[in-house]
Amino acid sequence: MMDRSPASVDPASASSPHDTRTDAKGLQEALYEQMFANDEPGRAPEAPIAPDAPRRWSRLRRSTKIVIGLAIIAIFGWLPLRALWENSSVEAVLNSRLVTLRTPIGGRVSAVRHVTDQARLDAGTVVLRVVNSRGDRTRLDDLRRQKARLENERPSLAAKLALAQAAQKDLARQAAQFREGRVLQLEARIAEIQTSIEAAAARRDEASAAVERASSLAKSGNVSTVELARLTRELSVSQQTELGARKRLDAAKVELAAAQNGSFLGDSYNDRPSSVQREEEMRQRAGDLEADLVRGDTEIAWLGNEIIVEEVRFADLSEANITTPVAGRVWEMMTSPGEDVQAGQPLLKVLDCSGAVITANVTESVYNRLQLGDRATFEPNDGGDAISGAVVNLTGAAGAPANLAINPDALSKEPYRVTVALGDIAARTCTVGRTGRVVFARHEPAS
Repeated sequence: MMDRSPASVDPASASSPHDTRTDAKGLQEALYEQMFANDEPGRAPEAPIAPDAPRRWSRLRRSTKIVIGLAIIAIFGWLPLRALWENSSVEAVLNSRLVTLRTPIGGRVSAVRHVTDQARLDAGTVVLRVVNSRGDRTRLDDLRRQKARLENERPSLAAKLALAQAAQKDLARQAAQFREGRVLQLEARIAEIQTSIEAAAARRDEASAAVERASSLAKSGNVSTVELARLTRELSVSQQTELGARKRLDAAKVELAAAQNGSFLGDSYNDRPSSVQREEEMRQRAGDLEADLVRGDTEIAWLGNEIIVEEVRFADLSEANITTPVAGRVWEMMTSPGEDVQAGQPLLKVLDCSGAVITANVTESVYNRLQLGDRATFEPNDGGDAISGAVVNLTGAAGAPANLAINPDALSKEPYRVTVALGDIAARTCTVGRTGRVVFARHEPAS
């Protein structure tokens, strides 16, 4: 049996536990010497570190972590705290209204100029042209045919009018000559009748003297009764002849007065001679031709105006220039050259840079404090210059306008929406989609 007394223990094995602890401590001390050797270069190694050095190092690391955590909390906690203190939005984006250009006619699209996406355009710029080669020109052709027909008929009417006027003048000359001749004829007849009256008066006087002589002689018996009766009868005949001549004179004077006034009296014709009647008929025909000529000229002038109007209408229906009503940039090209489009089809969407707005959503408490016209400032997230504006619309939870480039529904963190109009700076940049936040001016509480 082996002896297990202390005297029999090997000295090397008896000192082994002490040597092992000494080696571990030595390694720890060497480790600390290496860690703090770079703190003070050239400094001689100090005495072995006391056993409480690991505890001090642990406390130092814990304090450093606490300081760093407090700094992170201070930095990142300030933003929510500032948001609670200020009247600001939760989300905000630079937005603008869209102008949709539609074709007024159907046809084929052709490009007037090369327009790329996001290209800047001035107001009144012709972007596209729509050509309709199958436009209806029936009415225009009818109007032109009617005008051509009237213009071809006009020389004939003018010639007929000239001939009628010449014939009317010739007949008027003949009627005037007839009237002058008739007046001269009646004047000569009156003179003849007056001569007959004078002759009848002379015979009457002679017969009267003969009757007076026969009567005195008949009393003495020198003249027979038969002779006295014959002379008395001759006296009566001469008196009646003179009376008839005077009546004819009166009738001739009446015809003369009528002829001088343009009317003609006679037994073999009516009140108008054939020359006068024909002259009146030709005058009426010339008047009708002149009226037809005036009516034709009026219709030609009216047709000319209608043709101009129809040409403008046909030009509008056969070709249309698509122009930009506002200054902005191309937002979306919805067609391409060579494509056939229908009337009313959208071709292009233009971003109205002059109507730049900020679309923002805010909390309920901030929304209830806002009013239309409140001053606001847009602070971009990229660190750019702040842009001033004013609140122009408070839509709340209602649907936002649909003609904006970015739908306000895309801002979904809060349901209360606000629209802020910006100044000329945003219109010049026209950077739609730029994000940031809107700070609203505070209202003083009412006393």
